Amino acid sequence: AVFVVLTAVALWAALRRGEPEAPLRQAPAESSAGEPRILVVANETVGGRELLAEISSRSVGRKAVVLVVCPALNSPLRHWVSDEDEARAAAHARLDQSLASMRAAGLAATGEIGDGDPIQAIEDALRTFRPDELIVSTHPVGRSHWLERGVVERARERFALPVTHVVVDLDA
Repeated sequence: AVFVVLTAVALWAALRRGEPEAPLRQAPAESSAGEPRILVVANETVGGRELLAEISSRSVGRKAVVLVVCPALNSPLRHWVSDEDEARAAAHARLDQSLASMRAAGLAATGEIGDGDPIQAIEDALRTFRPDELIVSTHPVGRSHWLERGVVERARERFALPVTHVVVDLDA
Protein backbone atom coordinates (compact mmCIF):
# COMPACT_ATOMS: atom_id res chain seq x y z
CA ALA A 1 0.00 0.00 0.00
CA VAL A 2 2.84 2.38 0.85
CA PHE A 3 4.52 1.59 -2.47
CA VAL A 4 1.31 2.28 -4.40
CA VAL A 5 0.73 5.60 -2.62
CA LEU A 6 4.32 6.77 -3.09
CA THR A 7 4.28 5.74 -6.76
CA ALA A 8 1.04 7.65 -7.32
CA VAL A 9 2.46 10.76 -5.63
CA ALA A 10 5.67 10.53 -7.69
CA LEU A 11 3.72 10.17 -10.93
CA TRP A 12 1.46 13.09 -10.06
CA ALA A 13 4.50 15.27 -9.29
CA ALA A 14 6.23 14.26 -12.53
CA LEU A 15 3.15 14.97 -14.64
CA ARG A 16 2.49 18.26 -12.89
CA ARG A 17 5.96 19.56 -13.84
CA GLY A 18 4.91 19.49 -17.46
CA GLU A 19 2.02 21.92 -16.90
CA PRO A 20 2.79 25.51 -17.87
CA GLU A 21 2.79 27.97 -15.02
CA ALA A 22 0.40 30.87 -15.19
CA PRO A 23 2.28 34.12 -15.80
CA LEU A 24 2.60 36.36 -12.79
CA ARG A 25 1.91 39.81 -14.08
CA GLN A 26 2.67 42.38 -11.46
CA ALA A 27 3.60 45.94 -12.22
CA PRO A 28 6.68 47.17 -10.42
CA ALA A 29 6.27 49.67 -7.64
CA GLU A 30 6.97 53.26 -8.49
CA SER A 31 10.70 53.87 -8.08
CA SER A 32 12.16 57.15 -7.04
CA ALA A 33 13.63 58.96 -10.02
CA GLY A 34 17.09 57.59 -10.66
CA GLU A 35 16.75 54.81 -8.07
CA PRO A 36 16.26 51.46 -9.80
CA ARG A 37 15.20 48.43 -7.78
CA ILE A 38 17.10 45.29 -8.76
CA LEU A 39 16.28 41.76 -7.63
CA VAL A 40 19.25 39.40 -7.86
CA VAL A 41 18.74 35.64 -7.57
CA ALA A 42 21.88 33.55 -7.27
CA ASN A 43 23.22 30.63 -5.31
CA GLU A 44 26.85 29.57 -5.55
CA THR A 45 27.58 32.34 -8.06
CA VAL A 46 26.37 35.07 -5.73
CA GLY A 47 29.91 36.25 -4.98
CA GLY A 48 31.13 36.24 -8.59
CA ARG A 49 32.91 39.22 -10.14
CA GLU A 50 30.71 39.11 -13.25
CA LEU A 51 27.57 39.51 -11.15
CA LEU A 52 29.03 42.38 -9.14
CA ALA A 53 30.15 44.08 -12.37
CA GLU A 54 26.65 43.73 -13.88
CA ILE A 55 24.98 45.24 -10.83
CA SER A 56 27.55 48.03 -10.64
CA SER A 57 27.09 48.87 -14.34
CA ARG A 58 23.35 49.30 -13.76
CA SER A 59 24.05 51.67 -10.88
CA VAL A 60 26.45 54.08 -12.58
CA GLY A 61 25.43 57.63 -11.77
CA ARG A 62 22.47 56.58 -9.64
CA LYS A 63 21.82 54.74 -6.43
CA ALA A 64 20.28 51.33 -7.04
CA VAL A 65 18.41 49.43 -4.35
CA VAL A 66 19.41 45.77 -4.58
CA LEU A 67 17.79 42.73 -2.97
CA VAL A 68 19.84 39.54 -3.23
CA VAL A 69 17.96 36.26 -2.79
CA CYS A 70 19.91 33.03 -2.25
CA PRO A 71 17.68 29.98 -2.55
CA ALA A 72 18.40 27.38 0.13
CA LEU A 73 19.04 24.48 -2.22
CA ASN A 74 18.59 21.08 -0.66
CA SER A 75 18.59 17.45 -1.71
CA PRO A 76 15.17 15.90 -2.39
CA LEU A 77 15.58 13.51 0.54
CA ARG A 78 16.44 16.27 3.01
CA HIS A 79 13.54 18.33 1.63
CA TRP A 80 11.10 15.46 2.19
CA VAL A 81 12.19 15.07 5.81
CA SER A 82 12.18 18.87 6.34
CA ASP A 83 15.91 18.99 7.09
CA GLU A 84 16.75 22.45 5.74
CA ASP A 85 19.14 23.69 8.42
CA GLU A 86 22.35 22.86 6.57
CA ALA A 87 21.08 24.25 3.24
CA ARG A 88 19.91 27.48 4.89
CA ALA A 89 23.21 27.89 6.77
CA ALA A 90 25.24 27.45 3.56
CA ALA A 91 23.02 29.92 1.68
CA HIS A 92 23.30 32.40 4.55
CA ALA A 93 27.11 32.22 4.50
CA ARG A 94 27.19 32.86 0.73
CA LEU A 95 24.70 35.69 1.10
CA ASP A 96 26.69 37.41 3.86
CA GLN A 97 29.89 37.25 1.82
CA SER A 98 28.15 38.64 -1.25
CA LEU A 99 26.48 41.48 0.62
CA ALA A 100 29.80 42.49 2.14
CA SER A 101 31.43 42.73 -1.30
CA MET A 102 28.46 44.66 -2.72
CA ARG A 103 28.47 47.13 0.14
CA ALA A 104 32.25 47.54 -0.26
CA ALA A 105 31.56 48.46 -3.91
CA GLY A 106 29.14 51.16 -2.72
CA LEU A 107 25.88 49.36 -3.51
CA ALA A 108 22.84 49.60 -1.24
CA ALA A 109 22.21 45.86 -0.95
CA THR A 110 20.13 43.75 1.38
CA GLY A 111 19.46 40.05 1.19
CA GLU A 112 17.39 37.09 2.23
CA ILE A 113 17.33 33.33 2.02
CA GLY A 114 14.74 32.09 -0.44
CA ASP A 115 12.80 28.94 -1.18
CA GLY A 116 14.80 26.04 -2.60
CA ASP A 117 12.97 26.41 -5.93
CA PRO A 118 14.47 29.51 -7.60
CA ILE A 119 11.21 30.38 -9.40
CA GLN A 120 9.31 30.25 -6.10
CA ALA A 121 12.06 32.32 -4.46
CA ILE A 122 11.64 34.97 -7.17
CA GLU A 123 7.87 34.97 -6.78
CA ASP A 124 8.16 35.36 -3.00
CA ALA A 125 10.57 38.28 -3.39
CA LEU A 126 8.30 39.98 -5.94
CA ARG A 127 5.52 40.13 -3.38
CA THR A 128 7.58 42.16 -0.93
CA PHE A 129 10.30 43.94 -2.91
CA ARG A 130 8.60 44.89 -6.20
CA PRO A 131 11.74 45.30 -8.38
CA ASP A 132 12.14 47.07 -11.71
CA GLU A 133 14.33 44.29 -13.07
CA LEU A 134 15.58 40.80 -12.30
CA ILE A 135 19.10 39.42 -12.60
CA VAL A 136 19.55 35.64 -12.48
CA SER A 137 23.12 34.43 -11.99
CA THR A 138 24.15 30.90 -12.95
CA HIS A 139 27.18 28.74 -13.60
CA PRO A 140 28.16 28.25 -17.28
CA VAL A 141 26.33 25.78 -19.52
CA GLY A 142 27.26 22.21 -18.62
CA ARG A 143 27.72 22.99 -14.92
CA SER A 144 24.47 24.80 -14.15
CA HIS A 145 21.53 22.85 -12.78
CA TRP A 146 19.40 25.99 -13.12
CA LEU A 147 20.07 26.18 -16.87
CA GLU A 148 19.28 22.47 -17.24
CA ARG A 149 15.98 23.07 -15.46
CA GLY A 150 15.21 26.14 -17.60
CA VAL A 151 15.08 28.59 -14.69
CA VAL A 152 16.06 31.62 -16.78
CA GLU A 153 13.54 30.86 -19.55
CA ARG A 154 10.80 30.14 -17.03
CA ALA A 155 11.52 33.44 -15.25
CA ARG A 156 11.27 35.32 -18.55
CA GLU A 157 7.94 33.63 -19.34
CA ARG A 158 6.44 33.96 -15.89
CA PHE A 159 7.40 37.42 -14.67
CA ALA A 160 6.61 40.75 -16.30
CA LEU A 161 10.07 42.16 -15.68
CA PRO A 162 13.22 42.59 -17.72
CA VAL A 163 15.32 39.50 -16.93
CA THR A 164 19.09 39.54 -17.32
CA HIS A 165 21.08 36.31 -17.22
CA VAL A 166 24.63 36.61 -15.87
CA VAL A 167 27.02 33.67 -16.25
CA VAL A 168 29.62 33.41 -13.50
CA ASP A 169 32.51 30.99 -14.03
CA LEU A 170 34.00 30.60 -10.56
CA ASP A 171 36.70 28.25 -11.89
CA ALA A 172 38.02 30.85 -14.32
